[in-house]
Amino acid sequence: MPSLDFLRIVLTRVLRSAAAAIILFLFASASQAASIRGIVTDATGAKVPGAVVSLVSNGTVVASAVSASDGSFELSAGNAGRFFLVVSAKSFRQLQTPDFYAGSFDSVERNLVMEPAWVRESIVVAATGVPTPQPETSAATTVLSPLDLGLRTDLVSALRLMPGAQVVQTGQLGAQTSLFVRGGASDDNKVLFDGVDAGDLGSQFDFGPLSTTAVESAEVYRGPDSSLYGAGADSSVVSLTTPRGTTSFPSLLFEGDAGSLSTSREQLQVAGARRKLDYLGAFSWLQTANDLPNDEYHVATTAANLGWALSSSTQLRATLHYGVSATGVPNAWDFYHVADNSTEKDQNIYFSGALNNQMTPAIHNAIRYGLTRKREQVNLWKLSGNYQNDTPYCFGPGTLGNTVTITGANGYSATGQAVLDCSLFAVQYVSNRDQIGYQGDISFTQHIGALAGYQYEDERGAEPGSTYYSPVERINSYIPLALHGDFKDRFFYTLGGSLEHYSLFGFQASPRAGLNYYILRPRTGAFSGTRILFNFGEAIREPTLTDQDDSLYTFLMNHPQGGGPQTIQQLHISPLAAPTMRTYEGGFEQAFLSQHITFRSSYFHNEFGREIEYVGLDLVPELLPNLTAAEQSQLEQVLQANFAYELTINSEAFRAQGVEASVEGGIGSNIFLRGGYTYLDAVVQRSFTNDDQALLGPIPTFDGIPVGPYSPLEGARPFRRAPHTGYFTATYAGSRITGVFNAAFASRSDDSTYLEGEDAAGGNSLLLPNRNLDFGYAKLDLGGSFQLMSWADIYAQADNLLNNQHIAPIGYPSLPFTLRAGLRLRWGPGSHH
Repeated sequence: MPSLDFLRIVLTRVLRSAAAAIILFLFASASQAASIRGIVTDATGAKVPGAVVSLVSNGTVVASAVSASDGSFELSAGNAGRFFLVVSAKSFRQLQTPDFYAGSFDSVERNLVMEPAWVRESIVVAATGVPTPQPETSAATTVLSPLDLGLRTDLVSALRLMPGAQVVQTGQLGAQTSLFVRGGASDDNKVLFDGVDAGDLGSQFDFGPLSTTAVESAEVYRGPDSSLYGAGADSSVVSLTTPRGTTSFPSLLFEGDAGSLSTSREQLQVAGARRKLDYLGAFSWLQTANDLPNDEYHVATTAANLGWALSSSTQLRATLHYGVSATGVPNAWDFYHVADNSTEKDQNIYFSGALNNQMTPAIHNAIRYGLTRKREQVNLWKLSGNYQNDTPYCFGPGTLGNTVTITGANGYSATGQAVLDCSLFAVQYVSNRDQIGYQGDISFTQHIGALAGYQYEDERGAEPGSTYYSPVERINSYIPLALHGDFKDRFFYTLGGSLEHYSLFGFQASPRAGLNYYILRPRTGAFSGTRILFNFGEAIREPTLTDQDDSLYTFLMNHPQGGGPQTIQQLHISPLAAPTMRTYEGGFEQAFLSQHITFRSSYFHNEFGREIEYVGLDLVPELLPNLTAAEQSQLEQVLQANFAYELTINSEAFRAQGVEASVEGGIGSNIFLRGGYTYLDAVVQRSFTNDDQALLGPIPTFDGIPVGPYSPLEGARPFRRAPHTGYFTATYAGSRITGVFNAAFASRSDDSTYLEGEDAAGGNSLLLPNRNLDFGYAKLDLGGSFQLMSWADIYAQADNLLNNQHIAPIGYPSLPFTLRAGLRLRWGPGSHH
């Protein structure tokens, strides 16, 4: 048997070895703890030394470091978990990053961009495709923050708070709403939800039924960007993002309010994060009676955002927005003083599934699948108005509105009865889209990078309810390419383009260039930074589904017996093609008083070609001269019964040039002010209505003044684009009180009553001169909140303080002064004392 001394020696050696192994294990674990490193810079790329970088997990600072002379920092996280960084530096606003997951042995790269304490210089993506500080891009971009959107139920008023943007809502809350940017058409905007195209076929997008529920921010890039996003990004890109859950515990947020016109709104949100998972879910319900008969509106919105960190470098994320709305459509009340018994119902789904991988600190890859499903049903349930046995516009019985006097902002007026209804109808508009795409970006050096990708989309659409329409499928694809970088943190550039193929009109190419040069780099002093900028770009747009179905070329080709092909030759009518856009922009930005104030001004010159114009049914007799009068009348009735009230043609061209100016700055750390003004000089250079009056007949007139009933005439302004617009907003964000004051202004604009042939006798007596027909307006809004307790706020929003009834186009009364007030409740650890 071994002696006790021998056993004691063996046991001692085993214990020593175990202790050494434990020490080595602990040392190895410590040495392999998650590492977070990066570089702190300002918005122009200059290094920021002396910044305090803190690593936070579960509300506790677990590590901190000070950036070195080259702006670099490195932190050790210890255990795996979810973290975020808080960065502070003199003369800069404190920065808190989105949270992220880091495993025990991960190395995480987080470069941090600080912004001046008195101005807002956000990180933007829409203009370049990669996160870029605003001062490093020449693009005209505005970011609407949570403070801008927090008290809003929709985006309509918020979108007016930027240069060059005009919002037109043909009715009251929930009514159809269009965005016009820098003179472009309402279909010239690419709207994205978490990177997914949210528009109808042809980029139509109705902002009216879109709720702000689970919309964290809206980034609006003004300018063409087909080089990145394909057809539809002619005038702007509107990028909406969904918030993420960040708290280490489930947090609940409830909002409930009520107000004028039987308006009520309830919203519930739950969010949080645990280890590799973050989650957010939201639901809201809003309803109102509005201020007109048959104009009730309600919308229900459901949203979700789920993220899963496969590792610190690879994340999987899915977002969903589902909106269901219904609104009455009383029509243009001022033209009839009788409300249509009509409704519009929308069901919209936007889904994004994305896999993001940071392969190396210099290489990023993303794969995204996007799904869009949109349904819109428009029904006229019952005829309203005064019955008339023989209504020329209806080719038989119809109803008229009451006798009214229509007065335009130009002082001209007309009195009579307009045709309200011809027959009951029900039509549905369907837009389906599936997208899958890849994007990769690489930084070759600190000063040069590139982007490349591929996007494939399958679009399907139809307008059931009419035998005149047929289902449409479009297979499109495009390859975006871009090179971006800087020279000595002073000269910044973006050069790019795309190769695109569309099943409707073939191959296209869209180049783009942006240059940005600092004459005077940011510094302290009265003049604290000067830069000049230049942009060039081209873009195209797909025709909408309705445009394609109602093509004048197709209509004439389908009626050879009526002389359609001969008319095509006489008027040089071509098959429907893609509208085009080209822009040149030059400007400068000047910072004052150590970057307390920033002023920006730019000149833009846009050329829009092959724009789609609308030819009224009253021209059918001239377009098909071989038909008898009875045959022409019968054909018009068939078109009208199938909702083809106008036929489409690529016949319009116009130029839109102007000047944008904006200024912003802060007072202390709580007050932020910004305002802007835009002058727009837009003129129609070519119009189908002017092309061949010998064939089409004379242009309608009012007291000898030519009138464009459906489209503007040559030399006139495009409809609904005011030459003068402006805005001002002031926000206060304190520890317990927030306040937001907004003001939007617009001058008179050109428009039409669209009542050609629609008086009681089938005449044009209710047409008015186009010039300055729509009223100018000033819309003032005020809102705010007050924290009663750590878990409860009260809030209120007052809209249209001046009670202006002429914010919408002629014929459509706007909402009067309205007030909502409510209570916001929060639940979660830390929400109670």
